Amino acid sequence: MLNRKLPPALLFLLFTYFSPAAIPGEVPDRPIRVLPEGELPHDRRLEPLRDLNGYFLFAPPASKEEWQARSAEVRRQILLSAGLWPMPTRTPLHAVVHGKVDRDTYTVEKVYFESYPGHFVTGSLYRPKKKNSPHPDPLPAGEGGSGKLPAMLCPYGHWGGGRYFDHGLEEVRREIKRGAEKFEVGGRYVTQSPCVKLARLGCVVFRYDMVGVADSRQLEHSPGTRPEMNTKENWGFFSPQAELRLQNQFGLQTYNSICALDFLCSLPDVDTARIGVTGCSGGGTQTFILCAVDPRPAAALPAVMVSTAMQGGCTCENAPSLRIGAGNVDFAALTAPKPLGLLAANDWTVEIEKKGLPELKRLYKLLGVEDRLQAWIYPQFPHNYNYVSRAAMYGWFNRQLNLGQQEPIVEEDYQPLSHEELCVWDKEHPRPPGGPDYERSLLRLLTADSEKQMAALRPTDEKSLAEYRRIVGGAIETMIGRKLPDKSSVTVKQFPAEALGPWQLTRLLVRNVKSGEELPAIRIGSKRGPHLYTAVWIDRQGKQGILDERGQLRPAIKKLLENDYLVVAADLFGQGEFTSDGKPIQKARLNHGKNDEWLCYPGGFTFGYNPSLFVHRVHDVLTLVAASQVVAFRSAKDATFAERKATIDVVGLNGAGHWVAAARAIAGRSIRRAVVDTAGFRFAQVDAFDDPDFFPGGAKYDDLPGLLALSAPLPLWLSGENVIPPVVEAAYRAAGKEKSLTVYQGDAQQKESAAVQWLLK
Repeated sequence: MLNRKLPPALLFLLFTYFSPAAIPGEVPDRPIRVLPEGELPHDRRLEPLRDLNGYFLFAPPASKEEWQARSAEVRRQILLSAGLWPMPTRTPLHAVVHGKVDRDTYTVEKVYFESYPGHFVTGSLYRPKKKNSPHPDPLPAGEGGSGKLPAMLCPYGHWGGGRYFDHGLEEVRREIKRGAEKFEVGGRYVTQSPCVKLARLGCVVFRYDMVGVADSRQLEHSPGTRPEMNTKENWGFFSPQAELRLQNQFGLQTYNSICALDFLCSLPDVDTARIGVTGCSGGGTQTFILCAVDPRPAAALPAVMVSTAMQGGCTCENAPSLRIGAGNVDFAALTAPKPLGLLAANDWTVEIEKKGLPELKRLYKLLGVEDRLQAWIYPQFPHNYNYVSRAAMYGWFNRQLNLGQQEPIVEEDYQPLSHEELCVWDKEHPRPPGGPDYERSLLRLLTADSEKQMAALRPTDEKSLAEYRRIVGGAIETMIGRKLPDKSSVTVKQFPAEALGPWQLTRLLVRNVKSGEELPAIRIGSKRGPHLYTAVWIDRQGKQGILDERGQLRPAIKKLLENDYLVVAADLFGQGEFTSDGKPIQKARLNHGKNDEWLCYPGGFTFGYNPSLFVHRVHDVLTLVAASQVVAFRSAKDATFAERKATIDVVGLNGAGHWVAAARAIAGRSIRRAVVDTAGFRFAQVDAFDDPDFFPGGAKYDDLPGLLALSAPLPLWLSGENVIPPVVEAAYRAAGKEKSLTVYQGDAQQKESAAVQWLLK
């Protein structure tokens, strides 16, 4: 390997005289290289993968308009990752409330309802028996006036047993000695204590179960990948098939939270304008996620979870695409301009005062609501929701929900609920079926509902095509996570031109400066010029794809060159010069973690923080399109480029059609004409997380035909399909541009020639 520290002049001489691409002749007799032998591109993607322990800085917006756009993007990112874009078909809750337990100033009832048909959310409903203080009219004015009560929704984190959690007498006595707790009962039953106190303060409180915990036992909590669940039909959670459809427990838990809010809002004694949400640890995650995507809560207080550091270590807190370009501080920020409280301890949240909180303060100041943000940092305590933290929470919600209580608010002891008093299920209310067969049936239900929604979205006219673009196009924008780069983001380093038979070959290094990516590329054109058009040729073999099996320029390439085209080809990420042997990589990287702990859920722990290899390659196609819009106009050493207003065509043949289809969906009119050979590929065929074509969510939105439909009304040449995909045909018909869609179903040997003839028309 050449030493990168050699003098630039010597490197240039070595590069010029010993690079295979410098050898004159019709084509080189070895692979065309741009970089010296053994040197890899200077590309950030070759660094270790990001994971949940990275640094997730929140960048506050510079204006309200910027925040409006950014918040909409992040909100859609959360909903999409959760499989809730669009929202599933809402069905009746069929709520059952029973088994009332009478206490001194409050009652507790058992609750279960259906978030999906046959899938039950369980919990405890606390109600004040009488008002402990006069409740003035809600601020702002509530729907029910002063006769209705404020309410609290209380998710919990990973406490052993959930609502049944018992800290134990010995441990709580140690907590009391440390000053973390005040009462033995309050410290032992920390999932009951805040509910009791909030009810005593006059709130209706619903404490509901996490998936797979306490009475919600139809599914296991975080079982991870299981070979028997990875099947093309009847799959389970944490499988490639589930992740291809964005079916994950993070999404199920989020939807359960939305339905829990539906349940609270349905109660006749609840003032829907005064609903708060608070939870600790994993319950903190549910708190800020719910308040990010649902506008109904009036205030939120996620405890010991909002941080620029560790983002949540459970599978229920992770999902594909969730934290690419965003983090928990971004998600908490979506509560703005509503009141947001933060609790931190001596855990991953301990630095929030210096990292995260200042940026949130700038956002709240920008929005003119500085007084609605507050944080309490207790570094003397480890990860907790102890008496000290709960006391801060009570006072804060007293002010934000206008509870009318005198402060300081002191938590009193109480009589805890027994297991029998907590348990939702009994002889009259039997536990519903669960287990592997139930899990498969639930995912079949989710799939059927999603497919029904997609069928209803199929465009029939301009209005419905616009809605298809909003839903499906919006999803693809989020899943790809990048727009066409602007010219200021892309630079092109050109090396001296070389003769390639009658043509001229120029080696290029295309850099996306903003993302830190670098592509070895080549450009071939006529020596005489002018070049009226540019064809970006994308191939599964990278830039070597311009050659046929004999090592000669492909006839289709020659045809383009003869007709005043420039042809650009490159090694996309994982191709050619990105690998030690020059061959495309066969398996994508996955995050392993300590003792391979993250392999239990690659969908979330790898692709929740990193784009898939498929997405990286789509990014590269977009970069090449942007790079093809600029050309050097002085010497190769001059770094100044002028904008070139030439038209760009993109060709995706030989296993590259799906990359081009996705790039066209993003780039739109910046790609004049697109050639896509699908070879019959569908994302639903992928059955491994490390498959280079694994694309989280790829099968949900009409699969590859959904990407192709987003090309309408622009010219598209399509091959590889025995039957025209109905949604593609419908999109072009709805746009009134049926003639812009050309479908080739002729001889496969003539495919390239037919595609080029179409380009030359």
